[in-house]
Amino acid sequence: QVQLVESGGGSVQAGGSLLLSCAASGRTFSNYAMGWFRQAPGKEREFVSVVSGKGGNLFYEDSVKGRFTISRDNAGNRGYLQMNSLKPEDTAVYYCAASSYGNQYTAPIAQARYEYWGQGTQVTVSS
Repeated sequence: QVQLVESGGGSVQAGGSLLLSCAASGRTFSNYAMGWFRQAPGKEREFVSVVSGKGGNLFYEDSVKGRFTISRDNAGNRGYLQMNSLKPEDTAVYYCAASSYGNQYTAPIAQARYEYWGQGTQVTVSS
């Protein structure tokens, strides 16, 4: 089982940066892909990024490519989402999630493949 605790959310002006962290506890972290999702008020939760368990495969949603960077530290049981050049449309609650789907090189996009979720952290970007 995996428990996830997020930190790093907050308020920032457009063009600024935030680093989101996701601390994991439980079973071997490298067995799980780590994904980031976000949900804006009145909107459905959407995929942001994912990195496979061994870190070799990753994907980004088109709107964050070139601005966000996903990474993980398996030795420290922690995942990260570095968010640069933030825009007001990035405002949302951000969730980290863990998936045991596939193998250590699988990087799932579908939310249904994630069985463990953090509590969410608010990111607010003002213009």
